[in-house]
Amino acid sequence: MVLFNLKGNRLLIAINAVAGLSIFFFGYDQGVMSDVNIAPDYLALMGLENNPALLGGVVAVYYAGCLIGALIGGWIGDRIGRIRTVVVGSAIAIIGAALQCSAQNVAWMICARIITGVGTGNLNAIVPVWSAETSHHTSRGMFIAIEFTLNIFGVVIAYWLGYGMSYTEGGIRWRFPLGFQLLPLVILMVIINWFPESPRWLLRMGRKEEALEILAALRGDGDPDHPDVQREYNDIIEAIEIEHEGEIGYLEMFKKDPLNIGRRVHLSVWLQIIQELTGIGVVTVYAPQCFQKAGFSPQTSQMIAGINNITYMLSTIVAVLTLDRYGRRFSLFWGAAAQGLSLVLLSVMVHPRMLAQNHSAFGIAGTVFIFLYTAFFGMTWLTVPWLYPVEIYPLKVRAKGGAWSVVGWSIGNALVAEITPPLLASWDNYTFLFFGLINFVAIPIVWAFYPETANRTLEEMDIVFATDTPFVWKAEKELRENKTALIDKAKNAKVREQDRHGRSVGVEPGSTTDAEKQNGNGLTGHIENA
Repeated sequence: MVLFNLKGNRLLIAINAVAGLSIFFFGYDQGVMSDVNIAPDYLALMGLENNPALLGGVVAVYYAGCLIGALIGGWIGDRIGRIRTVVVGSAIAIIGAALQCSAQNVAWMICARIITGVGTGNLNAIVPVWSAETSHHTSRGMFIAIEFTLNIFGVVIAYWLGYGMSYTEGGIRWRFPLGFQLLPLVILMVIINWFPESPRWLLRMGRKEEALEILAALRGDGDPDHPDVQREYNDIIEAIEIEHEGEIGYLEMFKKDPLNIGRRVHLSVWLQIIQELTGIGVVTVYAPQCFQKAGFSPQTSQMIAGINNITYMLSTIVAVLTLDRYGRRFSLFWGAAAQGLSLVLLSVMVHPRMLAQNHSAFGIAGTVFIFLYTAFFGMTWLTVPWLYPVEIYPLKVRAKGGAWSVVGWSIGNALVAEITPPLLASWDNYTFLFFGLINFVAIPIVWAFYPETANRTLEEMDIVFATDTPFVWKAEKELRENKTALIDKAKNAKVREQDRHGRSVGVEPGSTTDAEKQNGNGLTGHIENA
């Protein structure tokens, strides 16, 4: 179903707006927990007043739920479609949010956060996949970056809602912000049913007429015979043929195969873990504590943290304008360098000896570097680790690939949430130095292992990953020198599996003709003419 018969860019904007609403929730949780963690009634009721490890644990179990939900979402996303999976995730998150805002003890709260995490993980696994599969390859980065502007808008709403509630007393201070997320969750669960299913998933299921109608609305202003519609339609069909039939489980994705799916799993999981280890969780969840270390009062620290979240949201506009123009790798390079420098200088500014010399001056300087860090992160590392995984997987495992990405995000978040309270308590300002140095370590890792995906179609990535080496510089050389051999290697995987299974998935063999390929309408023709 296409919302209000929208077409072209208007439809894409609507799709990515509702996708942003879906991603809103994990940003909201980060924002709301920064205030919940300092609410006196919450700390007393849960018995967390003098237990920083358990306080971090209650935050961290949410990410364990996200991990479980992502694996469930990736599995059912390939079976029931992207839209229905969003409905399932929303329903689970609604149950979890209701339980969170009514929690009476720490065990109840832990269970409620796990359930909420399952719903959110479900959404996080499938929504970027749905968005990428409907977006055009030349603007895929821009649209997913827009979604993350809305994601940080969730952080802003949650934080300022919590800040306003900080002037109240008792349980309403933390229960109302936790319950507020029920409203957008219900809206999402209802409105998503008026949006189009992924045309790639429909073609894989053999529902060609529906897929062509949606592609026509997305690319051809409703005309199914538009050249762009036909070209993308044929590319998808040929990619499905190459990928062959057969259900692939999560663990089977690690087995060696001609398309090197296992390598892609490692790249997506580790990119998400590295993203969290760059230190964003320290600044967003524990922002008030960070500003208190810079010398501000608790109330002033909360206000400054809220303003920082607003600049964080505005910084994501830079990613909207640059990701497709300058590419994913460059964004990660300069972002890590700028973030690392900001955190190292922050560590220096809030060192006890520096603050003892001039508390006000060095405290303000430390605040500036926190603002700079979050801005640089919003411009670069916020979006790319979510965009990259859904670009590199074949269609047959793209939903599961999105799930593996959320697994990495969950591991990274849980790790940072668990270690940050004791680190801040024992290491003090050196905590920022630790995370700053990790940013510099990330640069050579990205340079060595992560190939560029900007302005390449989703179907082209099978050819890029058909190279034998995991190192980018060798893979690019191999791709330039042996493009035809790599195409044959990918297609031979199809022949071997069709001999084993006897037929292709969803479409008839030979759907893309030699004439179409010669005209550049098929995937092979598109690659060979590149």
